[in-house]
Amino acid sequence: MQIGLSQRQKAAVIVRLLLDDDQAEGLDRLNAEAQTLLAEEMAGMEVIDRPTRDAVIAEFCDRLEQVGLTFPGDLDGTLAIFGERISAGSSDRARRNAAMSGRGDPWAQIAALPAEQLCRIAAGESVELIALMLSKLPVAPASEVFASLSRDRAHSVAQAMALTGEVTPDALRRVGLVLLRAVEDLPRPAIPTPAADRMGAILNFATSDLRDDVLVELDQRDADFAEGVRKAIFIFAHIPARIEPRDIARLVREVDQAALVRALAAPAPEDAAAAEFILSNLSQRMADNLREERDGAPKLRAKEIEDAKSEVVAAVRRLEERSEITLKLPEDAE
Repeated sequence: MQIGLSQRQKAAVIVRLLLDDDQAEGLDRLNAEAQTLLAEEMAGMEVIDRPTRDAVIAEFCDRLEQVGLTFPGDLDGTLAIFGERISAGSSDRARRNAAMSGRGDPWAQIAALPAEQLCRIAAGESVELIALMLSKLPVAPASEVFASLSRDRAHSVAQAMALTGEVTPDALRRVGLVLLRAVEDLPRPAIPTPAADRMGAILNFATSDLRDDVLVELDQRDADFAEGVRKAIFIFAHIPARIEPRDIARLVREVDQAALVRALAAPAPEDAAAAEFILSNLSQRMADNLREERDGAPKLRAKEIEDAKSEVVAAVRRLEERSEITLKLPEDAE
């Protein structure tokens, strides 16, 4: 029997066995140094006899049985355990604190920021810092930040980009920390949902006459805000343009059938088009049954139809919040 294996060699034996059974998931969670040491150890080993292999397995199992509790060993794993039990603000602050104390990558935190915050940071920083930020960000958010700059400032940033290749890793990390501190100094709104989104959600359930009147008034007072509200609004008539045909069956299951039948009876042309879109993306039998119920129902009052359409819209929002469907953006629908 072979004896005198080091702890690293024993670990190599276990990993080798796991690899044989395709059970070595999680090796990618080891840091680069640990992965390198493991690979080097395995490269220097050749044949392990059966008794030694069995002894290593027995020792490994004994140690596993003695484990009472394990922790992830890193911040991302810890926050994943908390899940939604910890607020998004606390989670972000923990990540920023880790980056500032040298236990995390500040640029990973910066890249995860909303585009609106990135644009606000860019508005107050030097041209050189903005150039470095754009060099480190993914292309999509970098493009959005660049587009938010004034024309003269954009020209200066573009010229400064030519110098970013000479920056050292330490300097780049310090710049990342400076930008994270700038994030901490940004004012945080007491109400996190944008005002246009809130107004749009409210108007979803208003009558069409009231909704149109409000939008006309907003157009006269604040055209940009009115445009944001329009993008946030989702009404029954938007179903064909913003819901994928494959999601219609899921939507129908979410809505009370009686309310759905009343909504399908809406007489306005755009509502009738939405009703036909729903019916055309159901099975023939179900569509025929719903048409029969709709056509055989007594004449409905306008409020009954409006309430039914609101129930369908509410069902869409519930499915969206549960990530069971994804609404297409208004721009995509055009």
